Amino acid sequence: MKSQNAEVAADRKLLTLEDVRTLMLSSFGGALEFYDFVIYVFYAKVLSELFFPAGLNPFWAMLNTYGIFAAGYLFRPLGGIVMAHFGDLLGRKRLFALSIMMMALPTLFLGLMPTFATIGYAAPVLLLILRMIQGVAIGGEIPAAWTFVSEHVPEKHVGMANGFLTAGLSLGILLGSLIALVMAKNFSSEEILEGAWRIPFILGGLFGLLTLYLRSYLRETPVFKAMQQRKELVTEMPVKVLITKHKTAVVIGMLLTWFLTGCVVVILLAMPQLLTGSFGFSSTQAFEMQSTAIVMQMLGCVLYGLLADRLGTGRMLIGGIAFTGLMAVLFYPALGHYSEGMIFALYMLLGLATGVAGIISAAMIWMFPPAIRFTGISFSYNVAYAVVGALTLPLVQWLSSFSPIGAMYYILPLCVLGLLTACVFQCRYQR
Repeated sequence: MKSQNAEVAADRKLLTLEDVRTLMLSSFGGALEFYDFVIYVFYAKVLSELFFPAGLNPFWAMLNTYGIFAAGYLFRPLGGIVMAHFGDLLGRKRLFALSIMMMALPTLFLGLMPTFATIGYAAPVLLLILRMIQGVAIGGEIPAAWTFVSEHVPEKHVGMANGFLTAGLSLGILLGSLIALVMAKNFSSEEILEGAWRIPFILGGLFGLLTLYLRSYLRETPVFKAMQQRKELVTEMPVKVLITKHKTAVVIGMLLTWFLTGCVVVILLAMPQLLTGSFGFSSTQAFEMQSTAIVMQMLGCVLYGLLADRLGTGRMLIGGIAFTGLMAVLFYPALGHYSEGMIFALYMLLGLATGVAGIISAAMIWMFPPAIRFTGISFSYNVAYAVVGALTLPLVQWLSSFSPIGAMYYILPLCVLGLLTACVFQCRYQR
């Protein structure tokens, strides 16, 4: 049976200029949203000093700051489900624009708002509210972007579109790291505390508003417009339809998201801490390796996407997850035993392998029918990410108490679980 994507784009084999513009604006917006979300992490210590009482123990100030950051994750499922509900009923474009506005305005406001020294305890309360709003926004943005782009391009380019878009999300993380590095090189610690810390947040907010303006020129997806014309939109709660009729797809989506979080959180984001804390690398070396690995992961996202369009999403998931497991086995035991050049090369290959995460969204596109696609992707991705995202680093830290490469003992079972899940996806959906 032909999918609705195929019916809508049956006569189109190549990407049009509008497809390219949609893909570029969606990727750029996703990068800026991720930048806005993660820049908080890079300035967590500064925020802990400025938004909490001066006499508060630094440990508790940092704990409160990270607790507010975690609140953003806790609100992702709620935001994703609510926004996806209206996205499936009212249209993808409206919610796509709303999500970036809800991310950009709080970032801009954070860069302009007074600190504890001026408004007292209202400062941390406002900080918490802003992070809650951003959690709702990021929960809606990523599934919205995957759905929006996939329903614009011809069916044979869905893998490439999702790979390119996910690479854009990684670009946001890289952009945040680079901005933090530039700030550290151009401002002293005192200058940053005195007000320079506002610059990255104001820039993020302004760029987000620019992207919001540019996204106003995007059109509603052909798939959604076709469903409107045929009166095929769901008439009941999309999440109710999802839970009652698509349980297997939800479980597969959640398990693949678990693998995705391992790739992003453990292999990319947490790597500098491992390199500097256990194996004697300098902060500069660790940053350079992390930044280059993120670039390799972005390249991998696009390559896996292109190959998925040619060879099949399921086959590339199986091959990519196996490649990630193999490189993890080679990389982690090499730490502390081989030259820096060899470790760098192995880490770059591991980063490339994790690009397979870029086509997990393509798998979810194929699993959920258009009428509840936004809800299906959002529910699977956000609920899984909120749960395992919160547990991943504490579990890796516990494993590291038994071995310096405890992270490997988290990644390897996750790769095995991911492989089994990818095989089930391939057998059930033949994609």
